[in-house]
Amino acid sequence: MLENWKVLNYYERFVFTKLITGGFRIGVSQKLMTKALSKATGIDEDILAYKLMGNWNPETISFKDLVLEEKASDFLSKPYPFYLAYAIEGEVASLGNVLDWSVEHKWDGIRSQVIIRDHKLFVWSRGEELVTDKYPEFYSFVDQIPDGTVLDGEILPFPNGSIGTFNDLQTRIGRKNVSKALLAKTPVILKVYDMLEWKGKDIRNMPFSERRELLECMYENIYDYKSNQEYTDLFPLQLSEKMTFNSWEDVTKERSRSREMKSEGLMLKRKDSPYRVGRKKGDWWKWKVDPLTIDAVLTYAMRGHGRRSNLFTDYTFALWNRENNELVTFAKAYSGLTDAEFRKVDAWIKKNTLERFGPVRSVTPALVFEIAFEGIALSKRHKSGIATRFPRILRWRQDKKIEEANTLEDLKAMITS
Repeated sequence: MLENWKVLNYYERFVFTKLITGGFRIGVSQKLMTKALSKATGIDEDILAYKLMGNWNPETISFKDLVLEEKASDFLSKPYPFYLAYAIEGEVASLGNVLDWSVEHKWDGIRSQVIIRDHKLFVWSRGEELVTDKYPEFYSFVDQIPDGTVLDGEILPFPNGSIGTFNDLQTRIGRKNVSKALLAKTPVILKVYDMLEWKGKDIRNMPFSERRELLECMYENIYDYKSNQEYTDLFPLQLSEKMTFNSWEDVTKERSRSREMKSEGLMLKRKDSPYRVGRKKGDWWKWKVDPLTIDAVLTYAMRGHGRRSNLFTDYTFALWNRENNELVTFAKAYSGLTDAEFRKVDAWIKKNTLERFGPVRSVTPALVFEIAFEGIALSKRHKSGIATRFPRILRWRQDKKIEEANTLEDLKAMITS
């Protein structure tokens, strides 16, 4: 073993050690597998995802029966392409008459389509994954929502009867089996904001205002707040509030309440807009709040991917713990710098490496970067005790020394601010 270690380079030694310790594995995502099968067979990816879900046994079913044979039931679960919004560019008032727009909060969860056809439930994520079994709470929809209905909404964590953080939701993401304890600790709801199919009919070409009217009627028929409030609290379906304002100033004030509302900002939807396919400009806009920012110190670096595979572009950042005057890692980021800046930082990293851990290098603490992120929450899974949402590099603070970087206390203060 020692002889092998001596003749191998850093990366070969890393893989070799992983192999002999049983820690080396190659995973293939379900989405990649269905994409490959779709290319090989000519079968739609959405249909393949449905065919492959469930507890089928490779010893009792053939590839022909499982994949190749066409069954009417395969089309029951098929979702519609998601309609995606563009970010607001320039002044929001440039959108015209504020009365032409419907406003709602942009919820920070998992964008989903919930389908009820033939008295069966199907839940799709925006990433084109069939995730029905991940959210057993939604099986109660089958008995309450009319057959032939497709809803567009956001899956949100709902611990203790209120909207939680995305960090709460991450405890549910990727779990193969959702235990009763996890269901009790982190229940979820569907915050629904649009209806795409009603009584088996595709209604995407109807104006948004009319689709919402149908959705609200369905919602009111399910919920009777006066006589059945207790049941209402238990049912995992909520309507995303639709708001109309008389001025863009009032819209701006509502946006300032976003973090208080546990949202990322606002969605602006033209009242007469159809439900389009993909990302289209004009009818749907997202107006997110400005990100939270903090100045942090670069402590580790790893090579990037694709065209950046020859550069160190994936960075780990740390903040000061003033109790012991040590730097504690809190976030990783790999975007936000220009190509020229990445090359300059890469050259610096290669000259200032302290230790090497396989593909990772620790570096001399000397560079400060402003890190932006969307949300923040306490976390037992992170060394810092804090989890950040969508961290990225905002700018390289060449004007700052590491002693001027922020502290963990500064970061924690943002949770309650």
